[in-house]
Amino acid sequence: MTGRRRTRSTFLPRLLTRQARTGALTAGALVAAASLVTGCGLVPAVTGGAADEPITVMTWAPEDTRATNKPGMPAFARAYARWINARGGINGRKLNVLTCNDRNDRVTAAHCARRAVEEHAVAVVGSYSQYADAFFPPLESEGIPYIGGYGITNEEFTSPLSYPVNGGQPALLAGLGSALAAGCGPVALVRPDTIAGDELPALLDSGLTAGGHPAADDQRAPEDATEYAAQARGALRTATADPVEKGCVVPALGDRTGTFMDSFRRAREDYPAVRTATVLGSVDQTAIDAAGGASGPYEGSYITGWYPVASDPRWDGMKRVIRQAAFGDNRIDPADAGVQTTWIAYTVFRAAVESLGGGEVSADTVRETLDDGLEVGTGGLTPTLRWTFQDELSSVGFPRLVNANATLQVVRQGRLVSARKGFLDVTRTLQDADVT
Repeated sequence: MTGRRRTRSTFLPRLLTRQARTGALTAGALVAAASLVTGCGLVPAVTGGAADEPITVMTWAPEDTRATNKPGMPAFARAYARWINARGGINGRKLNVLTCNDRNDRVTAAHCARRAVEEHAVAVVGSYSQYADAFFPPLESEGIPYIGGYGITNEEFTSPLSYPVNGGQPALLAGLGSALAAGCGPVALVRPDTIAGDELPALLDSGLTAGGHPAADDQRAPEDATEYAAQARGALRTATADPVEKGCVVPALGDRTGTFMDSFRRAREDYPAVRTATVLGSVDQTAIDAAGGASGPYEGSYITGWYPVASDPRWDGMKRVIRQAAFGDNRIDPADAGVQTTWIAYTVFRAAVESLGGGEVSADTVRETLDDGLEVGTGGLTPTLRWTFQDELSSVGFPRLVNANATLQVVRQGRLVSARKGFLDVTRTLQDADVT
């Protein structure tokens, strides 16, 4: 039967050989319990192998949870499928997009990955989950590529099945640290008390210390708290410890950053000489507006992102898809870094399938064409993307991180605008980072 993927018995030895050769990977953690969990928006699908069959992929992200939510990512993926199919599909074949709500839950993330296997998805594209230890093992056992993850976990930059399109949290925080090193006194980082959150301090510190600045004070916070008064006061005490230099508070709490800023605004009355700075994904233009715009706590803040600002004409292609196929779905915000990442991820997937011509489209062939050095242009939204396992950042545990660029933005008169032209390459900063 055409389109049949290599089974675990033939793919896994090859994977282990590559792991042994690079020395950069560890064995995946055990998959969480296999109890069925509701919440995946899946429909029966056929394999993407035969020339007249749809090409099936999956996009997942958390929705309707008390922590970080990214509903725009699966919503945009469905809109993209409608748009591309209205134009004849990819190489004349329809694109069948399955979606799954990982609920910010390890068991459900593993369930989403197992459903991708069961539904014969040829790739997982443009997705968000902090539970890489749960979703990668099922994908790796079947050789299913993970294209354009959000970059929230280090495993996305180590697994040979991962094809990241941005520099994830490493690039954002290293870039932010570099920007703050020259302009801030004491720095306080407020971040989730989670496994993913544990990776953040070293990344921010890599940029700070590269600029000759002391490391940030690391303040942990519950991921799903309803208020952060204690953390706000602690961060403000740190940021005002130097009587001469104005300090900075860096909240990196995802969707809960707005909740933190409510507490911060109240506590700040006694600490006026403090700036804030953060990363996209924690703050966007909508959050800035909700916090008071030019009169709010973000005014003057540096914010690092992966891509150009949403008003840049390089996003016109993505915006065209939203206008023509999203049907007014208000979950899809063109300024959302998750939606932007999903657009770029599907750009990569489309390029990979088109490079196969009329040949078989399967997890094997998509993965192999990417591994064989396919170069994908994104219209200037990223550098030209090309994945090799041994890359510049393999020595510090990020062998799949091929785009170490960040953009520096600033809030001026309540608007998020570019603070400098072009991209900031943080490759050298990350090479010196203590992330082990």
